[in-house]
Amino acid sequence: MKKNKFSWANIYLIVIFVLLYLPIFYLIFYSFNAGGNMSNFTHFTWEHYQNLFADSRLISIVLQTFVLAFLSALIATAIGTFGAMSIYYTRKRGSRNALLGLNNILMVSPDVIIGASFLISFTMLGGWIRSFQLGFFSVLISHVAFSIPIVVLMVLPKLREMNDSMIDGARDLGANNWQVLKNIILPFLTPGVIAGYFMAFTYSLDDFAVTFFVTGNGFTTMSVEIYSRARQGISLEINALSTLVFIFSLILVVGYYFISRDNSKKSRKRKRDFEEVAVLK
Repeated sequence: MKKNKFSWANIYLIVIFVLLYLPIFYLIFYSFNAGGNMSNFTHFTWEHYQNLFADSRLISIVLQTFVLAFLSALIATAIGTFGAMSIYYTRKRGSRNALLGLNNILMVSPDVIIGASFLISFTMLGGWIRSFQLGFFSVLISHVAFSIPIVVLMVLPKLREMNDSMIDGARDLGANNWQVLKNIILPFLTPGVIAGYFMAFTYSLDDFAVTFFVTGNGFTTMSVEIYSRARQGISLEINALSTLVFIFSLILVVGYYFISRDNSKKSRKRKRDFEEVAVLK
């Protein structure tokens, strides 16, 4: 009976992965098609990749998308990490649950609603500050805002795993608040912080709905540009770009795996060392 369950589970996983990855590999396959369409593969070519790198406007949009994702993820990770600590160390259970609920509402709210609310807010802000216009900063603020809840949810589990006696022991050894934060809390939270950063980075990189509402002043992102070009007809340059982004995402996931594994080992070792010192003390 167990063998049958195991085999059915394997079949289920295979079907799911095929459904998820088959369209991606279909897209990658036709990025090398010299025929110029996605219905009839003629022969192999690098032409579409050459056209992609020759398209200076598209390359510029890709670069500014990555800069936007890097900055928004960095800011959101800093704010979200300290936000998670504020929620966790809130003494009143009702207040803590209320803050966590407000954070989770942003996670489940439709992107269209969030984008529209940001557009209304920025329009009002533009009425008060004449120099403010939709563009890079409006998109950056929006991406930071919807990335913060993601970081909070990545960091909170690590806070719950942390043994509070480590902090008490550090204070008994004479550590001040800054030393406790720097030497105990943040090193232990590093795997969650890294996970939050990577999640915020990828969310920012592929966001379309919110970005579509708040772009302006000549600024656009890769997802909005791909959508605009796709409406004009199939271009295998987009296939080539999507292939490169997929490969980059794959490298990112592999890099995250090794970084998080290394940091987890360091955190466990640091925890054991500190507990041994506390026992000896």
